[in-house]
Amino acid sequence: MKIKFTHTNIIAKDWEKLSLFYQEVFGCVPVPPERDMQGDWINHLTGIKGAHVRGEHLRLPGYEDNLPTLEIFSYDDWVDGGIPQINRTGFGHIAFEVDDVAAMLNALLAAGGDQIGERIVADYPNNVVATFVYATDPEGNIVELQNWGTR
Repeated sequence: MKIKFTHTNIIAKDWEKLSLFYQEVFGCVPVPPERDMQGDWINHLTGIKGAHVRGEHLRLPGYEDNLPTLEIFSYDDWVDGGIPQINRTGFGHIAFEVDDVAAMLNALLAAGGDQIGERIVADYPNNVVATFVYATDPEGNIVELQNWGTR
Protein backbone atom coordinates (compact mmCIF):
# COMPACT_ATOMS: atom_id res chain seq x y z
CA MET A 1 0.00 0.00 0.00
CA LYS A 2 1.44 3.35 -1.06
CA ILE A 3 1.04 6.22 1.43
CA LYS A 4 1.98 9.85 0.82
CA PHE A 5 1.32 12.91 2.99
CA THR A 6 -0.44 15.59 0.92
CA HIS A 7 -1.68 18.52 3.01
CA THR A 8 -2.67 20.09 6.29
CA ASN A 9 -5.93 22.07 6.36
CA ILE A 10 -6.66 25.30 8.21
CA ILE A 11 -10.24 26.57 8.29
CA ALA A 12 -10.04 30.36 8.24
CA LYS A 13 -12.52 33.12 8.88
CA ASP A 14 -11.00 34.91 5.85
CA TRP A 15 -9.07 32.47 3.65
CA GLU A 16 -7.70 35.16 1.32
CA LYS A 17 -6.22 37.23 4.16
CA LEU A 18 -4.75 34.18 5.91
CA SER A 19 -3.31 32.84 2.65
CA LEU A 20 -1.56 36.16 2.02
CA PHE A 21 -0.07 36.02 5.53
CA TYR A 22 1.53 32.61 4.83
CA GLN A 23 2.71 33.78 1.40
CA GLU A 24 4.27 37.01 2.74
CA VAL A 25 5.79 35.66 5.95
CA PHE A 26 6.85 32.13 4.97
CA GLY A 27 7.12 32.31 1.17
CA CYS A 28 4.35 29.78 0.55
CA VAL A 29 3.28 29.65 -3.11
CA PRO A 30 -0.32 29.19 -4.33
CA VAL A 31 -0.99 25.96 -6.21
CA PRO A 32 -3.87 26.57 -8.64
CA PRO A 33 -6.74 26.29 -8.97
CA GLU A 34 -8.54 28.24 -6.26
CA ARG A 35 -11.35 26.14 -4.83
CA ASP A 36 -15.03 27.13 -4.83
CA MET A 37 -16.96 24.03 -3.86
CA GLN A 38 -20.65 23.50 -3.23
CA GLY A 39 -23.34 21.02 -4.10
CA ASP A 40 -24.50 17.59 -3.05
CA TRP A 41 -21.02 16.02 -3.08
CA ILE A 42 -19.53 18.57 -0.62
CA ASN A 43 -22.68 18.38 1.56
CA HIS A 44 -22.28 14.60 1.79
CA LEU A 45 -18.51 14.76 2.29
CA THR A 46 -18.67 17.31 5.12
CA GLY A 47 -22.01 16.34 6.62
CA ILE A 48 -23.01 20.03 6.40
CA LYS A 49 -26.22 20.84 4.54
CA GLY A 50 -25.67 23.73 2.12
CA ALA A 51 -21.88 23.73 2.59
CA HIS A 52 -19.96 26.27 0.52
CA VAL A 53 -16.18 26.08 0.79
CA ARG A 54 -13.67 28.46 -0.81
CA GLY A 55 -9.90 28.64 -0.61
CA GLU A 56 -6.61 27.45 -2.00
CA HIS A 57 -3.58 25.24 -1.47
CA LEU A 58 -0.16 26.75 -0.74
CA ARG A 59 3.07 24.89 -1.52
CA LEU A 60 5.17 24.81 1.62
CA PRO A 61 8.68 26.31 1.56
CA GLY A 62 11.49 23.87 0.90
CA TYR A 63 9.50 21.73 -1.55
CA GLU A 64 9.80 22.03 -5.31
CA ASP A 65 6.84 19.83 -6.19
CA ASN A 66 3.25 20.85 -5.57
CA LEU A 67 3.08 18.69 -2.41
CA PRO A 68 2.82 18.89 0.50
CA THR A 69 0.56 21.89 0.82
CA LEU A 70 -1.12 24.01 3.42
CA GLU A 71 -4.81 24.01 2.49
CA ILE A 72 -6.56 27.19 3.61
CA PHE A 73 -10.34 27.10 3.28
CA SER A 74 -13.30 29.14 4.50
CA TYR A 75 -16.87 27.96 4.91
CA ASP A 76 -19.70 30.44 4.42
CA ASP A 77 -21.01 29.22 7.78
CA TRP A 78 -18.13 28.53 10.18
CA VAL A 79 -17.94 27.70 13.87
CA ASP A 80 -15.49 29.64 16.06
CA GLY A 81 -12.75 27.33 17.34
CA GLY A 82 -12.22 29.20 20.59
CA ILE A 83 -8.89 30.24 22.05
CA PRO A 84 -5.93 28.14 20.79
CA GLN A 85 -3.91 26.61 23.61
CA ILE A 86 -0.47 25.06 23.15
CA ASN A 87 -1.49 22.09 25.34
CA ARG A 88 -4.98 21.53 23.86
CA THR A 89 -5.58 18.01 22.54
CA GLY A 90 -5.89 17.53 18.79
CA PHE A 91 -4.08 19.53 16.13
CA GLY A 92 -1.41 21.53 17.98
CA HIS A 93 0.67 23.58 15.59
CA ILE A 94 2.57 23.72 12.33
CA ALA A 95 6.33 24.25 12.38
CA PHE A 96 8.75 26.00 10.05
CA GLU A 97 12.54 25.66 10.21
CA VAL A 98 14.02 29.10 9.53
CA ASP A 99 17.50 30.62 9.27
CA ASP A 100 16.86 33.33 11.87
CA VAL A 101 14.11 32.77 14.45
CA ALA A 102 14.20 36.36 15.76
CA ALA A 103 13.94 37.90 12.29
CA MET A 104 11.14 35.55 11.25
CA LEU A 105 9.28 36.24 14.50
CA ASN A 106 9.55 39.99 13.79
CA ALA A 107 8.17 39.45 10.27
CA LEU A 108 5.33 37.33 11.66
CA LEU A 109 4.46 39.98 14.26
CA ALA A 110 4.58 42.77 11.65
CA ALA A 111 2.15 40.78 9.47
CA GLY A 112 -0.44 40.53 12.25
CA GLY A 113 0.66 37.43 14.18
CA ASP A 114 1.33 37.23 17.90
CA GLN A 115 3.88 35.56 20.18
CA ILE A 116 3.22 32.78 22.70
CA GLY A 117 5.75 32.33 25.50
CA GLU A 118 9.42 33.20 25.09
CA ARG A 119 12.04 32.54 22.44
CA ILE A 120 14.39 29.94 23.91
CA VAL A 121 17.73 28.36 23.05
CA ALA A 122 18.17 24.73 24.06
CA ASP A 123 21.30 22.59 24.08
CA TYR A 124 21.11 19.09 22.62
CA PRO A 125 23.74 16.30 22.56
CA ASN A 126 26.73 16.54 20.19
CA ASN A 127 27.00 20.35 20.41
CA VAL A 128 23.62 20.83 18.72
CA VAL A 129 21.77 23.98 19.71
CA ALA A 130 18.17 24.76 18.81
CA THR A 131 16.21 28.00 18.96
CA PHE A 132 12.43 27.84 19.29
CA VAL A 133 9.45 30.14 19.70
CA TYR A 134 5.71 29.61 19.48
CA ALA A 135 3.59 32.24 17.77
CA THR A 136 0.20 32.56 16.11
CA ASP A 137 -0.99 33.61 12.69
CA PRO A 138 -3.57 36.45 12.51
CA GLU A 139 -6.43 33.99 13.15
CA GLY A 140 -4.79 32.45 16.22
CA ASN A 141 -3.46 29.20 14.70
CA ILE A 142 -0.24 28.18 16.46
CA VAL A 143 3.01 28.27 14.50
CA GLU A 144 6.40 27.06 15.76
CA LEU A 145 9.56 28.72 14.46
CA GLN A 146 12.72 26.68 14.89
CA ASN A 147 16.39 26.72 13.96
CA TRP A 148 18.94 23.93 14.43
CA GLY A 149 22.67 24.55 14.53
CA THR A 150 25.90 23.49 16.21
CA ARG A 151 28.23 25.19 18.65
